[in-house]
Amino acid sequence: MIAVVVLSLVVALAAVVLAVVALRRTAVPAAGDAEALPADVEGLRREVAALRAEARDALRHLSVVRYDAFGDMGGHLSWSLALLDDSGHGVVLTSIHGRSEARTYAKTIVAWRCEQQLSPEEQEAVTAARPGKA
Repeated sequence: MIAVVVLSLVVALAAVVLAVVALRRTAVPAAGDAEALPADVEGLRREVAALRAEARDALRHLSVVRYDAFGDMGGHLSWSLALLDDSGHGVVLTSIHGRSEARTYAKTIVAWRCEQQLSPEEQEAVTAARPGKA
């Protein structure tokens, strides 16, 4: 019986030693130790940087402003939607709903500005879509 206990302890101790050795081999290198990183990590960093650069052109900043365009109508059926990228390039779409018709407008936005006059609601949508300016 004692032999089984001793043998179990030896096997457990060997397992602990092997686990410590394996852990040391997979330990994360220090932040400034780039040479110790596997080559594929640098490739992943380049790929992440490329994806971030590509995402700057995505229309990912958006805001919707709903309102009543006419005083005699309720329900906030009119709306302005700003769709912009990181540089503030994109479009503002506006739909004005009246009793018998609806009209839709699109205005180009370049660097957070529009060559055409923006309505207060359109300007509100552009301002709310701008990161850190909502």
